[in-house]
Amino acid sequence: MEKRAKIIAVAGKGGVGKTSVCATIVKLLVEKYPDKRILAIDADPAVGLSTALGIDVKLTIDDIRKEIVETVEDGQTKAAIELLGDARYKIFDALVEKEGFAFIAVGRPESAGCYCKINSYLKEVISLISSDFDYVVIDGEAGIEQINRRVMEKVTHLLLITDASKKGTQVISTIKSVADELVMYEKIGAIVNRIPDESVIKFIDIKEVPVLAYIPSDSSLAVFDIEGKNIMDLPDSSNIVNGVKQALEKIDII
Repeated sequence: MEKRAKIIAVAGKGGVGKTSVCATIVKLLVEKYPDKRILAIDADPAVGLSTALGIDVKLTIDDIRKEIVETVEDGQTKAAIELLGDARYKIFDALVEKEGFAFIAVGRPESAGCYCKINSYLKEVISLISSDFDYVVIDGEAGIEQINRRVMEKVTHLLLITDASKKGTQVISTIKSVADELVMYEKIGAIVNRIPDESVIKFIDIKEVPVLAYIPSDSSLAVFDIEGKNIMDLPDSSNIVNGVKQALEKIDII
């Protein structure tokens, strides 16, 4: 029987520490499964995951898409078809191999000159590449539609990140209802990040999604962030590493 990859999509409103959680998931997977192939996909146009993982991005999937679109717009259809054929190999050029995992950035959202056929082809190529890995971690932009539209419509685990704010929890509820229509997922859970202290937990209302972990604010992470340090070097004692580990255990990822 063919073994399927575990595909973990991380979503939530901006500013809740989603990318830090995502990078911590990669760190924990690399440590837990040194013999497995792990792929981190940065699907957020801000390309924050690359910074959190200490990666210098030279080429994104959007760069490849733009090259094909520009060739089509110049009327060079034959050249565009050849470029599309080469896209799979070009995407391998965009794949950055690090110790214990690989990384790829999707890049900016589609703009003018958006060609659905090209986008759907590139999405197929991402899915093809993902099938070579045991674990795929996707850092999506705020919302979920773009994971479906630009990366893949089928994930095994959907992790929704919020902070202790009312707005953050409302965004989670909205993402859940959109995901129920757009994204095929097997398991779902929420992580409440950056809680000021445990007394606020009783006020956090997330009925639709089981909460996997409440993570206290983490000053060591803030320092790492300011200094532009790699999250892979965060100590195991830090709040975020402990909290994300607890969440991954509860949702059967580690």
